[in-house]
Amino acid sequence: MSTLAPARGGSGADSTTRTGPRRGGNGWWLYGLLIIGVILLVGPFIWMVLGSIKTTGELRQVPPTWLPQKPTLANYTDLLDRLSFARFFFNSAIVAAAVTAGNVIFCSMLGYALAKLSFPGKRILFAVVLGTLMVPAIVTFMPLFVLVANLNLVNTHAGLILPFLVGAFGVFLMRQFIGGIPDELLDAARVDGAGEHYIFWRIVMPLCGPAIATLTILTFLGSWNSFLWPLVVANTEDMYTLPVAIALFATGQQETNIALLMAGSVVVILPVLIVFILLQRYFTQGIAMTGIK
Repeated sequence: MSTLAPARGGSGADSTTRTGPRRGGNGWWLYGLLIIGVILLVGPFIWMVLGSIKTTGELRQVPPTWLPQKPTLANYTDLLDRLSFARFFFNSAIVAAAVTAGNVIFCSMLGYALAKLSFPGKRILFAVVLGTLMVPAIVTFMPLFVLVANLNLVNTHAGLILPFLVGAFGVFLMRQFIGGIPDELLDAARVDGAGEHYIFWRIVMPLCGPAIATLTILTFLGSWNSFLWPLVVANTEDMYTLPVAIALFATGQQETNIALLMAGSVVVILPVLIVFILLQRYFTQGIAMTGIK
């Protein structure tokens, strides 16, 4: 027995050493794919930032240059001097903040009801919510505009905000996350005399930090970068959001000012980037934990 044990251990070690290099040697293609994916993901963003400090003439060069030959901040100064930046930024901020807050509150409420409460038609309601996820947004665009016009909300902040206060994806996300909270915890609170309002705000919502962060980032990103709806609903310049104002300003001449569009894109993406950096830890947890029981 004393002679067999080392032999078995030796064969196991040999097999490990034989298979180890083979696995490591065959893993180079995975790292290659990851590097290519990172380049494809980050490359356009880097090109946008570098393009914002180039002149339009340099951006139109063939072949294009990667690094700016003569870096300049003229695009940013031109953007801030000729554009009512403060007004457009305020419009984008108020719309994005209101839409994000509405989705966090109302989607959480509906998600809690679908996950933890019992009422007639619960399954049918959840099926309707899932069904709306399959409907393209462009299909409901015209009926939604007609509804807003009939309510005299065109060219108002309410017209930009109200149609998007609740989203089907947000309801689904919160329902899946809240479904993972133990029922025993909520039942214990009910036994102690707590009402559903208290349970929702004092127990459920504090436990939904990762899901709320995920919903906040996704909703804020979609609302801040929204272009088509504000373009149609906002009829006057004082109601333009930042993406609409930059696009109309940069394409108002006979030809598109590409360098100005690059600078405007950098300005538009900065608030989203800041929000993501602040909430990225919770965002990762929310994506990983949603739906896990």
